[in-house]
Amino acid sequence: MRTKVTLVLIFLNAALFIFIFKFERPRIKDAEARETRRRVLGPEASDIRTIEVTSSVADGSFALERRRDTWFLTKPFEWPANLHAASAIVSDLQLLEHESAFPVADLGKSGLSLADYGIDLDKPKLKVAFSSIDPAAPASIARSTTELRLGDTTKDGKRLYLLSPDRERVHVVKRSFADTLTTPLDQLRADTLLTVRVFEARSLTIQTAGTASARVRIRRDGTRWRFETPLTAAASTTAMEIAIKELNGLRAKSFPATPPATLPSSSPMMRVTLEGNGVTETLFIGDPVPVASPAPAAATAEYFGQLEGRAAVFTVAIPVELIRALGSAHETLRERRILDFDPAQVTAVAISSPAQPRQAPITLQRLEPPAGQAAGAAPSWQIVVRSDGTQGPQTLPAERAAVVRLLERLSLLAAEKFQSDEPKAADLEDWGFNRPLREVTITLAGSAAPLVLRLGTDASRTTLFARAGTPGDPGNSIVQVRPEIERDLDLSPLAWRDRAVADPLPASARIAAVKLTEINSKRVLFESPVDATSPVQPAALATVVTALRALRAKDFLPGGFTEKIMAAGDERPWRLLLETTVSLPGPAGGELLTVRPLFLSERLGGALQYAGSKELDAVFTLEHPLVDALWTLAYGARDPGPPPEPKK
Repeated sequence: MRTKVTLVLIFLNAALFIFIFKFERPRIKDAEARETRRRVLGPEASDIRTIEVTSSVADGSFALERRRDTWFLTKPFEWPANLHAASAIVSDLQLLEHESAFPVADLGKSGLSLADYGIDLDKPKLKVAFSSIDPAAPASIARSTTELRLGDTTKDGKRLYLLSPDRERVHVVKRSFADTLTTPLDQLRADTLLTVRVFEARSLTIQTAGTASARVRIRRDGTRWRFETPLTAAASTTAMEIAIKELNGLRAKSFPATPPATLPSSSPMMRVTLEGNGVTETLFIGDPVPVASPAPAAATAEYFGQLEGRAAVFTVAIPVELIRALGSAHETLRERRILDFDPAQVTAVAISSPAQPRQAPITLQRLEPPAGQAAGAAPSWQIVVRSDGTQGPQTLPAERAAVVRLLERLSLLAAEKFQSDEPKAADLEDWGFNRPLREVTITLAGSAAPLVLRLGTDASRTTLFARAGTPGDPGNSIVQVRPEIERDLDLSPLAWRDRAVADPLPASARIAAVKLTEINSKRVLFESPVDATSPVQPAALATVVTALRALRAKDFLPGGFTEKIMAAGDERPWRLLLETTVSLPGPAGGELLTVRPLFLSERLGGALQYAGSKELDAVFTLEHPLVDALWTLAYGARDPGPPPEPKK
């Protein structure tokens, strides 16, 4: 049984093979032959290296040449070609098909000639010649060129006549083939000038008209940029990236038929060189293009230009701001941030004033995280105050937010003006660097030498100067900075002290009652238990209770608690007494009640109110929300509030 099935299958396979060989194979060959016959060109178009189009129309002739994987225009001028336009011409040549064809030899039988189809052998309207030989190949290699001559269009205007390379047949092809060959030059050429992108750029060199001292060279150093000439300094990464992107955005606007009297390459107003990975491109910017009536505030200006290694002269529209930036690159592309550090890596900041030798320096020191603290938790800081030597340094908890704000402002401190890169001794004295107004030493984790910022000022104290370096090298660059940074470098420990007046109440404690009394008259302005619904201003009471659980000061006053305070130029006694009843869990399920008094001044101005505590021996100002809430509790029921706004 199995033998019979096997024989039947063998017979069926043999019959199928005979059918395919006898009937299908000729049909496939006929289809391939028809396809081959429809193609105008054969293997000679498989690897096109050069193309030349000759047209009777003005500016219609051009030549293309492939160099490696890039196409270049070689006529009417040397210039990179538009890759898409060049590829379209090559593709149309390789895939060119006719819809019909007839032999040239048969034309005489009907009394016709090639001229009747618009085909002129001597001066054709449009001729395309191409070759597959590399132009860089040795001259000994035989060079052959394939030519196609185009004639008139058919009566319906959708097709045209084309003479085969061997001049033996006339093909009728689609008119779109002629449209591809007559691509305008401004679409056929690439309009880009400098192609080295930001990510591959290695250096930027700018040479302005004049002596060699006008040369600026900026080199990439890892992820940063640095000036090599005419000074040694850091360049702004952001400014460099913007400048290179704008250079990449420059486009050739036109190619004038008559070049200027002075070529840009022979006497450039500016020479810009971009160096990338094995590529160096130089743009020569020449004289401005004459304009009949220039716009008074135009964003761009048009210049004559050339690229190094190319004779073609073109015009290019350059943003005015870019020309200005390149012309003063030693300032516009320079890094304006004075201190280069990561605030998260700072372990200590020391602030001193050599100009005030009696003023004790202070140090803000980062504390090591306690055991068990989460890795991402914000670190704590402390203040180290060094005395005159009779006693050791004192430490106080520091306000972390104030330290973080200081580090942020120092890291963003920028030069308003570059004063000098080669200061003389007389300059340093005039600008106050012999005895700096402030000296800030920033210690970084893992860094051998700390950063040192020195601030000086002139005799009139109208300008603040900065100088950044290390303890052994103060740095050569002197810059002007905003005077606000001096206020940020307060030498008083109170400016950096932790704003917490006392330790926050434990979670088990609660505020049972609040009482506000006028001290002189002993009149109770407000009194209410907290756990009951307050009939007067419950929102204000909630604000006061929340603030009292973790009382914080806006600012501390120097010295301890006093019976009177200096306010608004007068010595005044305390005006109000705020008594807070705190309940703590006691033994056997009971509770312990304690009263915490806090002396208050009257409200001075919009948000200024002083507070004092005998227990804590401190005088401080209250934060704005607490000031508003206390005012509401004391006078809210009787205060009519601000007058209504007048109707418009």
